[in-house]
Amino acid sequence: MLKKRILFTLHYNNGFFNLSRNFRLQKIGDINWLLKNYNFLKVAESIDELIIIDVSRENRNNDQFLDNVSEITKNIFVPVCLGGGIRTVKYAKRLFESGADKISLNTALFQNTSLVDEISKTYGAQAIIGHIDYKKEGEDYYIYTENGTKSFLKITKEYFNEILNLNFGELLLHSMDKDGTGMNFDFEILKFIPEKIDKPLILSGGAGNYHHLKEGLNNSKINAVSTANLLNFVGEGLINARKVMLDEKYPLAKWE
Repeated sequence: MLKKRILFTLHYNNGFFNLSRNFRLQKIGDINWLLKNYNFLKVAESIDELIIIDVSRENRNNDQFLDNVSEITKNIFVPVCLGGGIRTVKYAKRLFESGADKISLNTALFQNTSLVDEISKTYGAQAIIGHIDYKKEGEDYYIYTENGTKSFLKITKEYFNEILNLNFGELLLHSMDKDGTGMNFDFEILKFIPEKIDKPLILSGGAGNYHHLKEGLNNSKINAVSTANLLNFVGEGLINARKVMLDEKYPLAKWE
């Protein structure tokens, strides 16, 4: 059976790590706080991948971001995905050279598909996560770009089929409505996803406890779930969640 995965996402904003609730940021602490309060050497044993997104909305400092990435990922051995503000192949190259195993593309999926093609040509589609932020408005769902600040278009099954044909390896769906609420994932979005897709699907936004992680991974369409909640999963949270799920025979990788 294909192994399923648990991912953890960190939101970085101008020198600080943040909680995000419905895309409103709450500053938690800088790199020193994170390293003191969150032992990634230990946590890394309980996640399958670490995603670090630069969600800075103004005065983005790429050098400072990558310095923080270097400190966080020192001596951990899980795959690392970096994202945020990727507008050129040159910057994507810099992220890979800084230790990224994958990069996350959001706005480029809709505004610059040639960039997706160029990066894929050099590093392979498997090195790109297509990241879609979306929000429900009335009875319809809309894709948002630019860190969730701009509505792009209404989601339809037909448009999802177009997106899935782009040159990226995995699709991450992040609910802006569920973001940071701890009230479970938005499973309704899956009605737009074909029954059989050739890209792994990651569901993000809303995980508040290990029951939510379990429910997400129980879904046949979902390959991986991601949480970004530093408070719900601080300390032993993720470690205990994975242990329980392995005891219950979930198809997660087990490392001795």
